[in-house]
Amino acid sequence: MKKLILSLVLVISITCAFAQKSNVSKAKNKALMDDPDYAGAREAIKLALADSTTKNLAETWYVAGLIGNAENAKLYEKSLMPGANIDKDVKGKAILESYAYFLKADSVGQIPDAKGKVNQKTRKDVKSKIKEYYNDGSNLITYGSYLFDAKRYAEATSVFEVYTEIPKLPLMNNEIKLDSNYTKIRFYAGVAASSAELHDKAIKIFESLKDKKYETSKVYQYLFGEYQAKKDTAKMFEVAKQGFENDPKDAYLIGNLINLFIASNKVQEALNYLNTAIASDSKNTQYYLVQAKLYEDSKDFDAARATYDKVLTLDPKLGEAYSGIGRLYYNKAGKIWMDADSNLKDDKLIKAEKDKANAVFKEAIPFFKKAIEVAPAEIEYKRNLKTLYYRLGMTAEYDVLDKEIKALK
Repeated sequence: MKKLILSLVLVISITCAFAQKSNVSKAKNKALMDDPDYAGAREAIKLALADSTTKNLAETWYVAGLIGNAENAKLYEKSLMPGANIDKDVKGKAILESYAYFLKADSVGQIPDAKGKVNQKTRKDVKSKIKEYYNDGSNLITYGSYLFDAKRYAEATSVFEVYTEIPKLPLMNNEIKLDSNYTKIRFYAGVAASSAELHDKAIKIFESLKDKKYETSKVYQYLFGEYQAKKDTAKMFEVAKQGFENDPKDAYLIGNLINLFIASNKVQEALNYLNTAIASDSKNTQYYLVQAKLYEDSKDFDAARATYDKVLTLDPKLGEAYSGIGRLYYNKAGKIWMDADSNLKDDKLIKAEKDKANAVFKEAIPFFKKAIEVAPAEIEYKRNLKTLYYRLGMTAEYDVLDKEIKALK
């Protein structure tokens, strides 16, 4: 009786094992036939993947991967037909599904059997399929780009990362050369991560790209933005300095570096970097404008005026420079006026100083007028001149300008 029970158990086990292996074959046939049934194939393989007799077989996982692989290939063929409109998400998800199954198949296949052997055939087949996903741009690159364009940035990041991890897979054995296309996709993985506000991931990616000679200035710009999002001032300084050394003409980084120095009350350091930037790009008017403003903030009237004059030799129609000179005279006059009120007691002396201040205020008028002339759409210049007219009691001129400003609003 005991022998009979053991025999029965053995028969049942063999039958179950046969049934699950049959499901593996069924899944493969349903996926690869002329009129494929992918849903049926997935249902069949799901049973085999859960069963103890087949879930540890590399072939089971490989066939699971073949389903998505076949569906992807079929959808690609369809996409080539005139007027075809395929579901790009279905195609892309089929790739990702099969990729994960193929990696599992290789992992299971590399576990030594009772004789100490590993499944090299599965590794060879898996390597071939995954290389195709890497080398053929219609696969991962196209899907990642589709997700990026759809602003599904987190998903795009994941897809681009799958692409960039392939050459580093152990099964590839360093056979795939990391070329410029690889670096490009790595860069876009970083851009997608940044757009998805995955700051740590974006930082990791862009840090790895600093020495790759691909869009280097943009790499530093993105890195600066990521550290800024994390409020890491020390890293912002570090990246801005490195980016500036890489490209002293990068206005974004030099501008932010200058702002960091100013915020830290390090005006001289700001001027030092700015002078280096000007030496490398002596016709960049924006650099001179920033330099002039730094001199202005440092109360160095003469240096600021000379710098604004330099700007106007480069671009005689730059309203910001004329306005800057007007502001210099306005602030100079304002200081004379306030010093008279604060430091003098004699009414005659106070009046004399305020008359001097008014004369300086008037020196600002032609510069604000010129700023308006070259940049009539800039309402701020008109507001500055209006304030000046009010201060000098020039009522008629004030009223005219006031009407102009209200009309613009």
